[in-house]
Amino acid sequence: MLGRIGPVELILVFAIALIIFGPKKLPEIGKAIGSAIRNFKQQSNSLAQDSDSAPTTDVAQLEQPEAATGAVRETAKTDE
Repeated sequence: MLGRIGPVELILVFAIALIIFGPKKLPEIGKAIGSAIRNFKQQSNSLAQDSDSAPTTDVAQLEQPEAATGAVRETAKTDE
């Protein structure tokens, strides 16, 4: 019984919000909340799609990072 929100509770919350924010601010607040939820859903969906299509990294490259950076250092020295 504690976790359920009925119509009486919703009317009470709306009335308190109307008293606190006023009738002019409520549509702006609703629009801002709606756009924030929409943006969150879009970003979470794109993140899920990116993680599904992310390429796998080679374990050998992760174990030996010195080999990749050493080649860059040697070419930089020869250019000077």
